[in-house]
Amino acid sequence: VIDAGHGGEDGGAVAADGTVESGINLAIAQDLDALLRFLGCETRMTRTEDAAIYSDGARTLREKKASDLKNRVALVNETPNAVLLSIHQNSLPSHPSTHGAQVFFNAVDPAGEVAQGVQQALNMSLDGGKTVKAMDGGVYLMKQIRCPGVLVECGFLSNDKEAAHLQTEEHQRRLATAILAGLLQYSTKEG
Repeated sequence: VIDAGHGGEDGGAVAADGTVESGINLAIAQDLDALLRFLGCETRMTRTEDAAIYSDGARTLREKKASDLKNRVALVNETPNAVLLSIHQNSLPSHPSTHGAQVFFNAVDPAGEVAQGVQQALNMSLDGGKTVKAMDGGVYLMKQIRCPGVLVECGFLSNDKEAAHLQTEEHQRRLATAILAGLLQYSTKEG
């Protein structure tokens, strides 16, 4: 399951030029989906357009965000043999020089091994030096799913240079390809 984080009224992090995270997430997720499908993998996207997936009846932004997350969890949990790949962008305005892609994982095995493969591929592709981290219990989606989950923070929108790269199709494809390479590295180990 490929999750393009945020969407619709919930744009996520915002770059200094006003670019919102949700559109970048969707572009990378769509590239990743196309690559996986090309290789014959069965995929499922949580969203395919810039819209949240909240239920009818959700009125306020808070209700819409809560409904959206619950619907994403339900979609993942109803998918047999799922592995979640959630695509996001980071932001740390207090440290605008911070940059790079970092991978987080939930407590369901083999999420840590999958995350390690993805992080290694991202580090090699982007000349990065980040290490994987276990996801804390505060991220609802990662806590509520019953399958292995990997969350990829593809870069920092608070870093002007990286934000500009993240908005290019070339860099988005590079990220999707690196994520795929990490997945393949893990799946090759498993045979």
